[in-house]
Amino acid sequence: MSPNNPTILYLGLDIAKLSLELHLNGRFHSLTNDPKGHAQFLKLLRPFPHAQIICEATGGYEQPVVRVLHAAGVAVSILEAGRVRYYARAQGLRAKTDPIDAAVLTAYGVAFQPTPTAPASPQQQQLADLAQRRRQLIQTVVAERNRSEHYTDKLCVRQNRQLLKLLEKQIQHCDQAILVLIANDAQLAHKAERLKAIPGVGPVVAATVLAEMPELGKLNRQTAAALAGLAPYNRDSGAQKGVRQISGGRRFVRCALYMATLSAVRHDRILKEFYLRLRHAGKKPLVAMTACMRKLIILMNRLLKNNDFHLAS
Repeated sequence: MSPNNPTILYLGLDIAKLSLELHLNGRFHSLTNDPKGHAQFLKLLRPFPHAQIICEATGGYEQPVVRVLHAAGVAVSILEAGRVRYYARAQGLRAKTDPIDAAVLTAYGVAFQPTPTAPASPQQQQLADLAQRRRQLIQTVVAERNRSEHYTDKLCVRQNRQLLKLLEKQIQHCDQAILVLIANDAQLAHKAERLKAIPGVGPVVAATVLAEMPELGKLNRQTAAALAGLAPYNRDSGAQKGVRQISGGRRFVRCALYMATLSAVRHDRILKEFYLRLRHAGKKPLVAMTACMRKLIILMNRLLKNNDFHLAS
């Protein structure tokens, strides 16, 4: 139980591709990460209606069990793995096993009482899946184009050309599916239109932001910037004043914002003036761009939070 909230029982869950390790009241339960294991998991939770599961993001392996838990009304907090690892090291725990990780997750939950992660709607989950697939295809295109420079055999050259055409076609299919999905969902369509009102933000950027940052519109400005990895952090010690740097955050949102900002600083008067003012003050181009990206994500958050707020013409 949490000392500050005795009604909540925090349970650490270590998730792997094929297995689950649950830390429950000082005991460990090894389960399979499949429908049978998920059913056993829910059975173990029945006597604990106020349980909150603490787990890490594991590249997608957590999604099936999280969906089952959300459907059953169980609170789940999905944490950034790095935070939990630093917490373990702060306790002097350098060994890493599934039971140890599960126990650490329990202790982390008791110590920090993280907010439960909101369940994604079916449309939001589908949008995230399509956006992820689109990224994977683009990464494959980049890799294949890099390889094409070294092909000399005619067969290799032909296959490379055919594969690139197929990948480009599949990217177009993903783009079309994303547009249809957003258009058929009133909430997503409204959000996308609000975002596309910003100069430089097109359908791809809007879809990426909506897929990767579903919390946008419910955050304060500092949290929005931090989630996008655009919050500058001090690097000071004693008399030494280090250069502030951004760190962490959601890389794919940041990449999309960079492309949008490249256009916005050319065509949006306010961002252009802000960028030029920073450059004239001696800021490096990338530093000035990062500051503009931060302004952009804060503007997006404000647009989605307040329907009465509109951009100045």
